[in-house]
Amino acid sequence: MNLVSYAQVTSEVDTTKIRIGEQIDYKIKVEADSTALVVFPEGQTFMPLEAVEASDVDTIKKDAKVLLSRVYKLTQFDSGAYTIPRQKIIIGDKPFFTDSLKVEVNTIEVDTTKQKLYDIKPIIEVDKSGSNWWLWLLGILIAIALVAFLLYWFIWRQKPLTEEEEIALLPPYDRAKLALKKLDESQYLIRSEIKDYYSELTLVIRKYLDEKVYDRSLESTTDELISRLQLLKEGNQFPFTKETIHNLETILKRADLVKFAKSAPDVALIEMDRATIEKEVESVKACLPEPTEEEKLLDQQYKEAQERKKKRRKIILTVAISLFLIIATYVGFGLKYGFGYVKDTVLGNESKELLEGEWVESAYGFPPVYIETPQVLKRMPDSLPNELKDKFERTIFAFGGEHKNISIAIITTKAVKVENQPKQEDIEKNVAQSIDQILSEWESKNVQNIITKGEQYITPNAVEGIKTYGYADFPIPNSGDTLKGEYAIFSFATNDAIMHVTLIWSKDDVYVAEIIDRIIGSIELKSDEQANAEQEAQN
Repeated sequence: MNLVSYAQVTSEVDTTKIRIGEQIDYKIKVEADSTALVVFPEGQTFMPLEAVEASDVDTIKKDAKVLLSRVYKLTQFDSGAYTIPRQKIIIGDKPFFTDSLKVEVNTIEVDTTKQKLYDIKPIIEVDKSGSNWWLWLLGILIAIALVAFLLYWFIWRQKPLTEEEEIALLPPYDRAKLALKKLDESQYLIRSEIKDYYSELTLVIRKYLDEKVYDRSLESTTDELISRLQLLKEGNQFPFTKETIHNLETILKRADLVKFAKSAPDVALIEMDRATIEKEVESVKACLPEPTEEEKLLDQQYKEAQERKKKRRKIILTVAISLFLIIATYVGFGLKYGFGYVKDTVLGNESKELLEGEWVESAYGFPPVYIETPQVLKRMPDSLPNELKDKFERTIFAFGGEHKNISIAIITTKAVKVENQPKQEDIEKNVAQSIDQILSEWESKNVQNIITKGEQYITPNAVEGIKTYGYADFPIPNSGDTLKGEYAIFSFATNDAIMHVTLIWSKDDVYVAEIIDRIIGSIELKSDEQANAEQEAQN
């Protein structure tokens, strides 16, 4: 156990040697005044060790002081010697620090005499999963079906009319007759509700007169209404009989007495008034003139205008609901998958289609470069100068001329004849010269602001090469624009050949970035040792 003491702070670990993945109990103890505020370390302050968990602070009172302690569980998954850094503890407003501690993390030894070793299992090919286009199609079909159902149900469906709506569609005469029939079926007379009965009875004739004779019949007093009917008769507008006007005046005034003077006529008189009103409805109807052809035309035009207005309202509602559902669907998918992704899926995006399309895995050139690309690379014309064609053979496979955001090229230059075994430093020198030549060719093609970095690169099948990468402004063919892009040149060499895999892409295209990552992860070559081993195995 390692113990470091201070005036108020101590720290300790339960062990200084662990195996990979085991945990250390790192304990901090603080002695402080009971009124002082103590703040322990929080989070990943123990790097390069990782804090797995921290216990609650344990408190023990001792006279006017308190003893505080907290345990942190630390671990590390790589072997080596590590140092736990000093930890800062705040007591009141003053910082205190623990001492740093060294810890050794050892590997787990495997006894190969007891533990059997097995060959690495070969890669199993699986069927490539298809694209999820059918999910999008299903979602779109469901959305269309939902929109169609809502539009039909709330707008275009012929809803059954209510009783009030059916009555409102009847002609005024038929409505008056129906109202009288309903009055006969009522319980007003049985319950001796004479006032309500006369109110309904006079309302029938007033409504009929209001619609067909005088449009202020409902709000007019009895005297005003009778005077107006008399004027219409004298003006030869409506040929009312004296009996009709007299009967209406008598019944309306009796109804006024019932409503305002609490008069109570007997049932026989009430039934007679009911029959008289029905009779006068028939009389008024007989006095009504036949509508002229102009009136019929105006009425027909009005109905057609109303139908057009109703249809226009339905179309506006249909468009509004459709737009709302489209926007709601876009927002819903956008929140889940990202608005840019949804837009590119609906409107189409060339880079996204490349990423999600059927990729091609193939070998190009000799020695072969194995690579997976969105499309097959096409063999391009060889631009090697004539004076060098007797010494070298060059093949170029490329893709991207029609896609401005990505360019892929595999260039293999092979010596026709190798007389002596080249030295390793000569091979490295030739590779460096070939990379400089590529960059020089770019500059001659007006590629500007080239920033270059270099590092060693090892393919997934352990073939060593050089990665040259950086940024540049690449001119876009057939336009005056430039592409602010990134590039990477993966260079490999054998005794008689140099292979370059050249990638250029837009740094602002997220789909192209994924394409590049997938391409880089697929690059494989065979070293001379691997090729010789395969040839010996075939022989």
